[in-house]
Amino acid sequence: MKIYELAPAPSARRVSIYLAEMGIDVERVNIDIRGGENLSEAFQAISLNGRVPVLELDDGTTICESIAICRYFDSVTQSETSLFGDTPIEQAKIEMWQRMVEFQGLYAAFQAFRNITGIYEDRETCVTSWGHESRQRVIDFLPVLDKQLATSAYIAGDKFSVADITAFVMCGFIKNLEIEINDSLPNLLNWFDRVSQRASVQS
Repeated sequence: MKIYELAPAPSARRVSIYLAEMGIDVERVNIDIRGGENLSEAFQAISLNGRVPVLELDDGTTICESIAICRYFDSVTQSETSLFGDTPIEQAKIEMWQRMVEFQGLYAAFQAFRNITGIYEDRETCVTSWGHESRQRVIDFLPVLDKQLATSAYIAGDKFSVADITAFVMCGFIKNLEIEINDSLPNLLNWFDRVSQRASVQS
């Protein structure tokens, strides 16, 4: 099997951190997004959404969307604990926070970056005002995470989970929007520093 990716891209990084946490090694194929390689017929034949990352299995089956890829490996890997939760309440809480961080944080950051910078204006309509609105939504969401981390060690509870991976990638990405995690968000800052030391992140 192999993963088609642009390694620094946030969605690809989510999968990479997840696989490192699980101790799974998969062949990688770099896709030149800036150059439009993902727009080619060859790539779109394997990626339903035309984006990275995409997992291609040995039988030719392909799976796109980073969390779907992680869920696949969660299902086929023997492990004592799951980053998606081990009990019904853990699974529900992790799913809840995973979706909150995605929709209110990571995706808003994507929209802000793409619309403010116009990085892909050759292939999509960019609306600067929407970019700035999205940036503000990210700023407004960060205190929600800080408040949650005042009561738990990690985003969805006392164990590291896929929600932490998504939040960590988001917190790293928003530097591109000149948004910093600083002393005004002490719990989030402490959490970010701790997660930064994980072997899966540093690899």
